Amino acid sequence: MANSERNPKVDDYLRKADKWKTEMEKLRAIVLTCPVEEEVKWGKPCYTVAGKNICIIQPFKEYVALMFFKGALLPDPHGVLIQMTENVQAARQLRFTSLGEIVEAESILKAYVHEAVEVEKAGLNVPAEKKELALPEELQHKFAELPELQTAFEALTPGRQRAYVLYFTGAKQAKTRVARVEKYVKKILDGKGLNE
Repeated sequence: MANSERNPKVDDYLRKADKWKTEMEKLRAIVLTCPVEEEVKWGKPCYTVAGKNICIIQPFKEYVALMFFKGALLPDPHGVLIQMTENVQAARQLRFTSLGEIVEAESILKAYVHEAVEVEKAGLNVPAEKKELALPEELQHKFAELPELQTAFEALTPGRQRAYVLYFTGAKQAKTRVARVEKYVKKILDGKGLNE
């Protein structure tokens, strides 16, 4: 199969890159040997099939990554896919700290991209994990004070509820958690998500 077409927007992105430029160019060259379309999404080189996201090149301070949007569904015989945080369900990364590592992993990268394309073509999705939300005490106290807040919170989508809980519990000090809950009471009552 012929290589996929290069997108001039990615050329511009790479021209301006100041860190991991050579490594990103190599990742791009490898991914473009696969049957994908090249785009820029979230300000990064992203690769799609029929408009569906397959993988994205992500430069970070300590490493550069090729992140697969449905990486949890990929077979990983080499044990190289990394779950970024415990809260990330579907995406997985391959991380590199040098051009040599990328060159060494070229055949693995191609195989994983091809597998990711097949996963997307098959219409597979990562099943959502149904975890019981552990509500912070500060939110529970506010529910006792304002029962309508609990009703409004329970009417939110599971994703919105989860975003609030993660944000509230992300504070180490109780007074910060109380302040965060107070700040978002109106938004919750209005049926809005954390970032809406």
